[in-house]
Amino acid sequence: MFDLNVLWFILVAVLFIGFFFLEGFDFGVGMSTQIIAKNDMDKRILINSIGPFWDANEVWLITAGGALFAAFPHWYATLFSGFYTPLVVVLLALIVRATGFEFRAKSDHPLWKKSWDVCIFLGSLLPPLLFGVVFACFMQGLPIDKDMELKAGFFDIVNYYTLVGGLTVLILCLVHGLMFTTLRTVGDLRDRARRTAQKLLPVLGILLVAFCSLTYIKTDIFNERGTILSFIFGLAVIVFVLSGFFISRKKDGWAFGMTGGVIILSFAAVFIGLFPRVMISSINDAFSLTITNAASGHYSLKVMTIVALSLLPFVLGYQVWSYIVFRKRVTEKSHLEY
Repeated sequence: MFDLNVLWFILVAVLFIGFFFLEGFDFGVGMSTQIIAKNDMDKRILINSIGPFWDANEVWLITAGGALFAAFPHWYATLFSGFYTPLVVVLLALIVRATGFEFRAKSDHPLWKKSWDVCIFLGSLLPPLLFGVVFACFMQGLPIDKDMELKAGFFDIVNYYTLVGGLTVLILCLVHGLMFTTLRTVGDLRDRARRTAQKLLPVLGILLVAFCSLTYIKTDIFNERGTILSFIFGLAVIVFVLSGFFISRKKDGWAFGMTGGVIILSFAAVFIGLFPRVMISSINDAFSLTITNAASGHYSLKVMTIVALSLLPFVLGYQVWSYIVFRKRVTEKSHLEY
């Protein structure tokens, strides 16, 4: 029966998917400052291309965390206590990256800029890598006991399956960011972004197939949701192929939409495969956290639903408006005016 537990599971999924779609290209652009930029002007243009958006995009992660805390407190507690170290690293990386965006232009000294460039690069690289590892752990299963306590060792979290998951998310965000760059820049920088994305597509394809194959072997989510996951996988293959087609035809807007589609389908598959579980116990499936045993009471969910549905249109409207206002491409001239 469709109830508030299901509704809030969907809302949490949408928030995380929205975060990876929007912040994914921010991460990709941040990494590309060390990959396609040839000089300081290129780096400044790349940073300015996401300047009006990156902080608002991070709000999706904060909101997702808040929704977890309020709607599924046991999921929140088990997740944040069990993954304390990697999530703290993610938090520090986001702080350092944000500081780099703001402080890089405060001095023209080469060492000053180089130091903040490294911070921006690492702050953009570590979050998608670690988030990929964490979400792979969700599907693989973790040692969660009957008291909902997660006591994971290093190799429960870091192993070849989760590392492939982390690398897949990392490269996916990088390609997505490169395609966003083609929409926001002009000239040689745009061409370099397009060529680099085209070169990375085969690598991304191999990683996606490898991770999907390992997921089929090492997890039970295909046993639980095999039909719909097979459909999603087939659709993702079509979208991925179309992304390569549009890149080769220099249809940058369509290519960006396709890489975003791969992100949406990939993370939607994670949540669909988990449902109705939210974290799988490798000790005993009876100890797994579900949308029932990890959820808040009915009254709390009801009040939260009313508040969320009342405020959500205004939040989404503001973010859409910001993208419309700052839709123009970033050039050297606009850099001087910024």
